[in-house]
Amino acid sequence: MNIAVFVSGRGSNLQAIINSQIEQSKFEVKAVVSDKISCPAFEIAVKNSIPTFSVGGKEGFIGYSELAEKFDKLKIELIVLAGFLKLIPDSFVNKYPFKIINIHPALLPSFGGHGMYGINVHKAVFESSAKVSGATVHFVDLTYDTGRIIAQRCVDISGVKSPEEIAEKVLNVEHEILPYVIKKFAENKVKIIDNRAVVLD
Repeated sequence: MNIAVFVSGRGSNLQAIINSQIEQSKFEVKAVVSDKISCPAFEIAVKNSIPTFSVGGKEGFIGYSELAEKFDKLKIELIVLAGFLKLIPDSFVNKYPFKIINIHPALLPSFGGHGMYGINVHKAVFESSAKVSGATVHFVDLTYDTGRIIAQRCVDISGVKSPEEIAEKVLNVEHEILPYVIKKFAENKVKIIDNRAVVLD
């Protein structure tokens, strides 16, 4: 299965996906996309000979319609948002129904929505005095963090002293759950049953 990974930052989830790709041989990252021209994650892509694209409305960027054309040529079957901070246009989301997934660093539907990304999420979780956090992989729809939940994994945060501690614990979980879900897509084991996303054994 050919996948594209969207990133905005350093790309630790991208690296986890590539590591899993090497181990599993069930999927292959064919494109890495960012909302920036210079993105640290692009270094990982270049090191692994993966084409990179900067998408947006500025000079030097390509538009989403051109990106879709490139994806058609690359035969992209799944789009993975791995720390991508921009809302994707409706037209692009509608072109790939149930083919775009996102990793969120909390247990949705709590601590999601506009502005809830990165350390902002972990600060909100910490200040809520929650004892459990985790990571959520969900389908992307037309608003932030509201698509059907595919998989979640929890971590105990009852003893943490800072949002940064939560971030570290949750990131470790992200690196496990995201490659797992991609592998399940490659095996055709992610289904919509009774309006719920289900991961089959």
